[in-house]
Amino acid sequence: MSAIKTHDLTKKFKNLTAVDRLNIEIEKGELFGMLGPNGAGKTTTIKMLGTLIKPTSGTAVVWGHNVLTEKDEVRSNIGIVFQDPSLDIRLTGAENLDFHARMYGLSKEKRKKRIKEVLDLVELTEHAKTLVIKYSGGMKRRLEIARGLMHFPHVLFLDEPTLGLDPQTRRRIWDYIKKMTSEEEVTAIITTHYMDEADFLCDRIAIIDFGKIVALDNSKNLKQAVGADVISLQIGDGEEKFLELLKGVDWVQKITEHDGLIDLNVQQGETKIPEIVSLAQKAGIRIKSVNLREPTLEDVFLKYTGRTIRQEEGGAKSLMKERVRSVERRR
Repeated sequence: MSAIKTHDLTKKFKNLTAVDRLNIEIEKGELFGMLGPNGAGKTTTIKMLGTLIKPTSGTAVVWGHNVLTEKDEVRSNIGIVFQDPSLDIRLTGAENLDFHARMYGLSKEKRKKRIKEVLDLVELTEHAKTLVIKYSGGMKRRLEIARGLMHFPHVLFLDEPTLGLDPQTRRRIWDYIKKMTSEEEVTAIITTHYMDEADFLCDRIAIIDFGKIVALDNSKNLKQAVGADVISLQIGDGEEKFLELLKGVDWVQKITEHDGLIDLNVQQGETKIPEIVSLAQKAGIRIKSVNLREPTLEDVFLKYTGRTIRQEEGGAKSLMKERVRSVERRR
């Protein structure tokens, strides 16, 4: 039995399709990532799988239970770490955990034992009696992960688990998540728009755009599908002319334009840079900068969507407007 299986899972809000016929199967014990920009439908998917909102059509089975007809059974088998903070800052760390455990009917002895276990896991034992209002952002996130584990869930949803945290704290959270899935034997589903997070943590990654999965595989295979190397060029003048020249070069596998750059997918990129520079010089075209790198998940997203993942604060609003315009164009 899979931990999660969906069939044409769909959610519409008036004319906007937030999640569009999602079909995924997640194995028990898997650390599964959903990577995409703000507004791509990741959180909506989590809410449907967690029975917080009802699908418009399609269905899903979580730990053997249907999200439409067996909501209570689904909820007893899952934990959710929400994107937005949901701790009671007027309680201590231990009190937050104790309250959560009481909601799930854990006995006093079991609560006491479990609180110690999960606080040890996220290294907050010394702060158990500290009011949450005094916690740092990273400490609060760790406590939320601990709370999500209190009732021994089989499946844990982590919605943007490191959003707004500094790089050092983010890396520590990653370590806790890895440790959690190993020691607790939990199936974890992580939504994120951080490529390095998905790359480091996830066994498999579903890249989501406009509510659809555009690519699904492990990180290595996704990046290999792009090509061996990526050469990024910034051209001074004559960009269109240079693009026409590059289209006639047989060893250039793919050409992509974005953010004022030209990306070339090639094999053995370090040997091709001199040839590119020579080609530009002969055509009287000035190259302002050249960068060589191995493919990243950003390149994968670019390959399948034609743009990069937007991480700006206003990304969600701009993407939502773009999706609405797209719907209106199709009507």
